[in-house]
Amino acid sequence: MTRVALAFSGGLDTTVCVPLLEEEYGYDEVIGVTVDVGQPESEFEEAEETAEALGLDHYIVDAKAEFADLCFESVRANATYQGYPLGTALARPVIASAILEVAEEQDCTGIAHGCTGKGNDQLRFEAVWRDSDLEVIAPVRELGLTREWENEYAAEKDLPVEGGSGGKWSIDTNLWSRSVEGSELEDPSYVPGEEIYEWTEAPSGETEEIEIAFEEGYPVAVDGEAYEPVELIQHLNELAGAYGVGRTDSMEDRMLGLKVRENYEHPAATTLLNAHEALESLVLTQEEREFKQQIDQRWSKKGYEGLVDAPLVSALEGFIDETQQRVTGTVTIRFEGGQARAVGRDSEYAAYSAEHASFNTETVGKITQEDATGVAKYHGFQRRLANESIAAQNDDEEVELATDGGEE
Repeated sequence: MTRVALAFSGGLDTTVCVPLLEEEYGYDEVIGVTVDVGQPESEFEEAEETAEALGLDHYIVDAKAEFADLCFESVRANATYQGYPLGTALARPVIASAILEVAEEQDCTGIAHGCTGKGNDQLRFEAVWRDSDLEVIAPVRELGLTREWENEYAAEKDLPVEGGSGGKWSIDTNLWSRSVEGSELEDPSYVPGEEIYEWTEAPSGETEEIEIAFEEGYPVAVDGEAYEPVELIQHLNELAGAYGVGRTDSMEDRMLGLKVRENYEHPAATTLLNAHEALESLVLTQEEREFKQQIDQRWSKKGYEGLVDAPLVSALEGFIDETQQRVTGTVTIRFEGGQARAVGRDSEYAAYSAEHASFNTETVGKITQEDATGVAKYHGFQRRLANESIAAQNDDEEVELATDGGEE
């Protein structure tokens, strides 16, 4: 008997995939796998109810801890893509790995998803799955299905779907972020109302300050209370979201070249990324900070692609690990006007001296202020030489033109 594991959400796409995998691909049995990376409980209830109505063996895998750990690695890498924290992108390889594990445990010969051929997720899932010997199947993409066709097919087969789309917006939620797209949001000029947001309140005039503690770049505590990664993220999502922190309206360039509009909510991610970068600014040298920006950018790109296990990422993390040994300390964050702003930072590893930087001290250790005179004289020296030569050349050309004009 042939068996295929399907990444199952209980929505229209994956529900339609169940009979298609049997009818079009010849599988004797389909099993559904739903992976918990922090979605609302209602999504698991929907998946379980739909699976039961379909007579589908259904597995739910709790991968919140693995996902939270990856999110914290992204904090150490200051990871964002085109201005927003990576959420969906980082969740996909975690989900794909969990589904693959179930598929192998259940002796499946195939593994399937309900992604279209237009998005990023098909690439992120399959990057993980194609390391295995299982047949990788994408019915929606391979059969060229549209939502209209799926709705008609679901009605014809009397499949347990509600209206086909599950709501006005297309929403993806996990611990790290909540994304909203589709409907009127496909028009870049459309200004969405507050109804698209669930995690964040409209920014108000209220403020609050909290202290976040880091150990070697990892967030470990809020206001002196230690948290495990999952709980820390959940706590900050609620706390920062109440002040409107973490909203992004983005025109995103996908891997396949399409430009799409996405709205995101990411209160905890924004707070932790801002705090981490503030602490790095205190403890890292100028050279380390400048070079790490390049490292972080490459890590972020691989994270967006869903290739966090690539050899390049391991190499990048070697540099990140080295720098993060000193990223230990606390950062005071102020929630204000929809922002999470660092207003204080402290670390025993600070590459900073208040005494040396103060305007009230005459010297910098054994260096006197007069010692800076020589540096000031040399600063811009090549620029002055270059500008003088350019000016001299321009003067010569003006003289030559004037002379030529006199002869005529």
